[in-house]
Amino acid sequence: MKRYLFLAFCLLTILPAWALRPSRDYAYTPDSLRLPYRTVRIETPDHAQLNSWIIEPQGGTDQHTTIVVAEGDAGNMGQLLYHARMLANVGYRVLLFDYRGFGHSSDFAIDQQRLYYAEFATDLRAAFRYARQQYPGTRTGIFGFSMGTIMATHVAATDKPDFLIGEGYVADPTQLVAAIKQAKNKVVTLPAEAVQYPQLLPRIQCPMLLVAGIQDVNTPLADSTRIVQTARRRQRRELLTFEGAHGGGLMALTSKPGNYGDLYAAAVLRFLSQ
Repeated sequence: MKRYLFLAFCLLTILPAWALRPSRDYAYTPDSLRLPYRTVRIETPDHAQLNSWIIEPQGGTDQHTTIVVAEGDAGNMGQLLYHARMLANVGYRVLLFDYRGFGHSSDFAIDQQRLYYAEFATDLRAAFRYARQQYPGTRTGIFGFSMGTIMATHVAATDKPDFLIGEGYVADPTQLVAAIKQAKNKVVTLPAEAVQYPQLLPRIQCPMLLVAGIQDVNTPLADSTRIVQTARRRQRRELLTFEGAHGGGLMALTSKPGNYGDLYAAAVLRFLSQ
C-alpha cells in the first residue's frame, strides 16, 4: 500500500503545472525505492550549485550508458524516482538533478507565471557535461519530461548528445502559452529567447525518441508526429504512443502492477540498441 501511495504521489506531482511550481522539500529520495545512490553537487558556469543523484545500473546489467533526466516545471527530481528505477533496472546509469530554485539546488528567484527560464538550459548543459566527463567512453543522452524537453532541445542542438528521449515534447513554447491562455484563461510568460526555439530542432542530429499520449492536449500527439515525419535524411526519429494524457507514460506503458514502466523500458532498450 505504501508503495502504491508513493507511486500515486509521484505521478500526480509530475503532471504539468503549466507555469513554475518548484518544491524545495524531497518527500522521497532514491532509498525510498531501495535504490543505492550518491549525491553530487554540479557547478554551472555561472556558479549555481545543482543538487544531483546518481543511480548506478541495477541487477547486474550495464548498458554502458548514462541518461541525464531533465525534469518538468513542478516539484523536484524526487517525483521522477519511478522513472529512474525503470531505467536503472534495465542497466542504465541515471543522473537526476534539480534546476536552480528547485530541490536543494542554489536559490533562484522564480516568477510562478513563467513557463521556464533560460538558466534552466544552462543547468541541464552543466549536468550533461558533468556526466560526459565523469563517464568517458560510454554513451551519454538526455531524457526530458514536459518543460524539460525545452531544455533538452537547447542542449541537444549544441552539445551533441548520443540520443534524446522526450515525453510530452514541447514543439513550440509560444504556441503552448497561447494554448494555455485559450484553455485555462491563464497568462504564462516566456523568456525573450523563446521566439528562436523552433530554429533549434533542425540542428539536432542525434537519434530522438518522442513519447506522446494520445489524449495529451497541451503537447499533442500531432506535434510529435510532425517532428518525426519531417526528419531529414540521416535524422533518426521515432515515436512511441500510449493511451493517456500528459505525464501518463509510466502507468500506461506498464503490463502489470509492481513492474511499473516495463513496456516503457523495453521501448527505450529497443530504441537505444539500434
